Amino acid sequence: MFVIKKCRVSIYTVNSYPRIDSLCCVLCRDDLYRVELDNMAGDEMFYSKKRTWESNKNDIRVCRMKGKHEGECRNFIKVLLSQHGGLFVCGTNAFNPLCANYTKDTLEMVGEPVSGMARCPYDPRHANVALFADGSLFTGTVTDFLAIDAVIYRSLGDSPALRTVKHDSKWFREPYFVSAMEWGPHIYFFFREMAMEFHHLEKVMVSRVARVCKADLGGSQRVLEKQWTTFLKARLNCSVPGDSHFYFNLLHATSNIIHMQGRDVILGLFSTPPNSIPGSAVCVFDMQQLAHVFEGRFKEQKSPESIWTPVPDEAVPKPRPGGCAVQGSRFSSSTTLPDEVLNFVKTHPLMDETVPLLGHRPWVVKTMGRYQLTAMVVDTEAGPHKNRTVLFLGSTRGTILKFLMIPTGDSVSHSSVFLEEVEGFNPEKCGEDSPQARQLLSLSLDRTSHTLLLAFPSCLVRVPTSRCHLHSRCMKSCLASRDPYCGWTRGSTCSFLRPGTSVQFLSQSMQFKVPWLCNAILTYYLKNLLNCSDAESQIGNQSIKLNAITSYLSSFFFL
Repeated sequence: MFVIKKCRVSIYTVNSYPRIDSLCCVLCRDDLYRVELDNMAGDEMFYSKKRTWESNKNDIRVCRMKGKHEGECRNFIKVLLSQHGGLFVCGTNAFNPLCANYTKDTLEMVGEPVSGMARCPYDPRHANVALFADGSLFTGTVTDFLAIDAVIYRSLGDSPALRTVKHDSKWFREPYFVSAMEWGPHIYFFFREMAMEFHHLEKVMVSRVARVCKADLGGSQRVLEKQWTTFLKARLNCSVPGDSHFYFNLLHATSNIIHMQGRDVILGLFSTPPNSIPGSAVCVFDMQQLAHVFEGRFKEQKSPESIWTPVPDEAVPKPRPGGCAVQGSRFSSSTTLPDEVLNFVKTHPLMDETVPLLGHRPWVVKTMGRYQLTAMVVDTEAGPHKNRTVLFLGSTRGTILKFLMIPTGDSVSHSSVFLEEVEGFNPEKCGEDSPQARQLLSLSLDRTSHTLLLAFPSCLVRVPTSRCHLHSRCMKSCLASRDPYCGWTRGSTCSFLRPGTSVQFLSQSMQFKVPWLCNAILTYYLKNLLNCSDAESQIGNQSIKLNAITSYLSSFFFL
């Protein structure tokens, strides 16, 4: 556990903890900590380097003059990326964002800071995303003090700087950026925003995915100059099917793009709005299906009073708006596209079809809970053979829910098995026990140490991916847990199974290989010879019988 007492001043002090190589960077107010994950003593984590980057007195004075509180007029680190062997860091800098390059080993600043406008938000409470691709920085954030101008922006590379159209609700309407990632020739941005296509008096929040071409050079001097010509967006459909679909509209987190059963997929964690039935769901989207939606029909509103309708195919100009320019074609650069095409993509960024969820229903649904699920991480290489998928979901109470994903055989859907709920927050180490202190700010998986890293406002906590020791005295309990990280070893104990282990073990996965043995032999002997509910009282009498069973079954099961 890593406790940062100085940072305990607000609910957004520890923003995240990106892992870069073997180090973990904890981003705080005015401070950047380097924590060596491969050099820890027990559960304690210690920082090897600390770099303070404070706002100067003039920036703080101007911030206060604009009406902000003293606690807000500080430098909150919001962006940290690995670039050219070093670190690229951006902070709010008292509502005057700055970016700078730092060395990875000593955290020394390299060169002079540059403007963070359109690369980092002004307010530390605003969500933002950033990544480097093809040498350029792609960001999703806001560009102004009042957070009115939301933007997807490209900068710092050899390609020209580009941004989304300014103050156009068809492009963005109060977006909350969740993640960004590179796939093929595009950069995809996942976010939620207020919908403009529904005719309701109240605001309706929906989840979206937008994409831009990495090779986009902007429009002509007449239309979309220095702006994206390939920006398109579509709604993400995470719902339970029925006569009337039940939607989970709020996107909170996504996985990286992962390869499962021959598909590139992305998992999203969604929830219902605060004024609805409390519920959360994990929906999965096939990247090929997602990309196909952007080749479909566009959506338009012909007048402010009319409803939104699909654009007829004959009304779409050619070449198709929103596509990437291809070298050697008639229009090898976006700057040479006809004005008709550029005007169409400027006024028609929304696709008509929604992105369908894989399997036509959520993989995990949890409703009427005491908390909301807001963070997610996926281990697609769980277990000794690295062939199982485990899902960890973080809640607003600081707990972690663990699910095993099991393929159903149709290659498009999975069933989920709830394994356990783990308490992540430690009030003795993290300080006061309150809803604010328990707010889970970030969740990450460290495969090297087989642990989860949880960031709270005052501490960074490390939690093991499995708790096999809880079943150490009972083979039935060990196997019934169905935890792919655990197995019953020859030492008559439930042990953590490292990937590629040479230790012989009996695992819960064997029930799929030899079900008649598991059901007929294992269940019979364990039920009659060893009752795990009172194993402690009988352990002396049953130890000989247990060893005999284990020895007998090992000839069938141990790998």
